[in-house]
Amino acid sequence: MSAPLWSAGDAAMATGGTLSGVCDWQATGISIDSRSVQPGDLFVALAGPTHDGHAFVVDALARGAVAALVHADVQSGGPLLRVSDTLEALRCLGIAARSRMAGKVIGVTGSVGKTGTKEALRAVFARQGRTHASVASFNNHWGVPLTLARMPADTEFGVFELGMNHAGELGPLSRLVRPHAAIITTVEPVHLEFFASVSEIADAKSEIFEGLEGPKVAVLNRDNPHFERMAAAARAAGARVVSFGQNDRADARLIRAAHKEDCSCISADICGQPMAFKIGIPGRHWIGNSLAVLATVAALHGDLGLAGLALATLEPPKGRGSRTRVARADGGFEVIDESYNANPASMRAAIALLGDAHPGSRGRRIAVLGDMRELGAEGAAFHADLDAPLREARIDLVFCAGPLMKSLADRLPPEILGAHAETSDLLTPFVVEAIRAGDVVMVKGSLGSRMGPIVEKLKSLGAPEPRRANGAGA
Repeated sequence: MSAPLWSAGDAAMATGGTLSGVCDWQATGISIDSRSVQPGDLFVALAGPTHDGHAFVVDALARGAVAALVHADVQSGGPLLRVSDTLEALRCLGIAARSRMAGKVIGVTGSVGKTGTKEALRAVFARQGRTHASVASFNNHWGVPLTLARMPADTEFGVFELGMNHAGELGPLSRLVRPHAAIITTVEPVHLEFFASVSEIADAKSEIFEGLEGPKVAVLNRDNPHFERMAAAARAAGARVVSFGQNDRADARLIRAAHKEDCSCISADICGQPMAFKIGIPGRHWIGNSLAVLATVAALHGDLGLAGLALATLEPPKGRGSRTRVARADGGFEVIDESYNANPASMRAAIALLGDAHPGSRGRRIAVLGDMRELGAEGAAFHADLDAPLREARIDLVFCAGPLMKSLADRLPPEILGAHAETSDLLTPFVVEAIRAGDVVMVKGSLGSRMGPIVEKLKSLGAPEPRRANGAGA
């Protein structure tokens, strides 16, 4: 059984709540979804825009929750911790968990690559001590407090992904997490619907420095055009800047890279220490992510040797580049799942990655692309401009889903355009009909474009065989 995470008394003290029913419970986990409650969890009944967790308290207790954190009247017959607001109480649990943890804390943000970088940091630090990290992309106003509240007191390394799509959102999250090191992977034209310029996005990302503590390290992409702007913001917050990239002045500097279908082999100088290492996931964007990770390890006086070994074992997060071989009588084909999310930078990275793939003797490189959301007035132009990277990557066939992707479809020559449809559901039959033996099919789009069902349909065309993979991230 897992060690206790929260006793009833500690949880009541942290939240200012009142216990009712059995008052000596000990929680080994925290859940906000009654469907995933594990025996020993404290169930937090959050009231969301579509569902109110208070309606599922009885179900959560029946599934083994030791108690429920509530702010509404609930007739459960079980142990309750009553508070005035469950979201604020979850935040208070997060604050208390952070205060009792004496290890090193890393915060990660960026327009592209933050989830992949977070997972790489998790793998790297797990070899060096007890490590706790965000699940999936739990990076918002409830995901960050939940991740904090789930952090054991004896954690030696905490890794937190922090997200935003409006100015003013990242600062409060950073002040909750209180990181010793803050990474901005890169700044790109993402969420432009809510910003007047990419410079404003850089300023919003720089809010992550507001919560820095201890050694106060800012790990920044020296190759990004907004590096100096972010570095100035970091220094104004009292941080020491550690840079990464190909730039000759980068502290963690790429010397050379060999790109292979299933990995990348890297030679680099990490803060004055020469290193040769392998990344278990291919793709040029992952090289930058790995340099950011190693720069962070060096800045926090970790073991670079162990970190290099861990990078060789990386696999992509779900929906961010997992590869599946679909076996059929005709020899089958391969699917690259990039369906979790998309923006112009990650879309270009995914296309380049497809260009590095090796189809069978009769196979083709096929891109199935859905709309990229939240790009504002320039959205159609960002989509149309994908024709250049598609040509450079020698993509043989392109299928487009969504009204914005119509701009790309109109620019592609007829021999490359497979089909365009207004929705992913309408596009699916065209993709299925086109697949033949030896093809490599990459599927990518914003989450709202619903490209995931196309991936699942393709997998259902044969016997899926997962394999090590790549990932463009978002």
